[in-house]
Amino acid sequence: MLTRFAPSPTGELHLGHGYSAVLAHGAARDAGGRFLVRIDDIDGSRSREDYVAALLADLDWLGVGWDGEPVRQSQRLGDYAAALHDLKSRGLVYPCFCTRADIAASLAAPHGPSGAVYRGTCCTLDAAMRERRVAGEPHCWRLDMQQAAAIAGDLDWEEQGQGMRAANPRAHGDIVLARKDAPASYHLASTLDDAAMGVTHVIRGADLIASTDVHRLLQALLGLPTPLYRHHALVCGADGKRLAKRDAAASLASLRTAGIDGAALAADLRHGRLPTGYSLQMP
Repeated sequence: MLTRFAPSPTGELHLGHGYSAVLAHGAARDAGGRFLVRIDDIDGSRSREDYVAALLADLDWLGVGWDGEPVRQSQRLGDYAAALHDLKSRGLVYPCFCTRADIAASLAAPHGPSGAVYRGTCCTLDAAMRERRVAGEPHCWRLDMQQAAAIAGDLDWEEQGQGMRAANPRAHGDIVLARKDAPASYHLASTLDDAAMGVTHVIRGADLIASTDVHRLLQALLGLPTPLYRHHALVCGADGKRLAKRDAAASLASLRTAGIDGAALAADLRHGRLPTGYSLQMP
């Protein structure tokens, strides 16, 4: 078994991150396997090195030891580019010039698991127009979902302890695979990274269940293995809302500063016991 924890260094880790890391670490150690840390640091506008140091310190405080050196997405840009080139050469992606404001202004846009579904405005541009605009305008690259899903056919993936689930990537619409300000989207980078790292079991929050349908599609298109998935409940605050990095009171750093024993907290988290005021909920 090989599991991983893959935080983005865009803020301090909170109790929910700690819960996910503890579960992934514990599963690997119980099976005599390996646990890896990946730093998802390709968001150039928000990723910071001080957050990298801080999150590694948080894991050390919890007693969550990792094997080998942490993997950094910023060192894997060539692999993302190669995968995107492959999909481009097969006519499965297209450049999109729409801004967020353009998309938001389309009030008739249907909604899917990830929010508003892109209506495919740029998918119908002819080749000459695309080439001319790509040369001079900011753009992202979107997957032609209908074509990609038709090629992949029926897909499924396994949720540990619950059996097989049918994948429905079409519900997400034409997802972004490379952003205007980043060389790869979460969907593309995470899928490629898990395969390259040899991850056998992906243990992560239940808010990513729907995203797994997209990852399964990308695995099929790129000839990548499919790991076993386990989606756990989310840590929520007293207001019933899941934690976010802006929730300073729930940051692991603040708990450490308050004198809480990290190893004891990790043991509690592994058994689903949370500090007073927090709860586990499925979305």
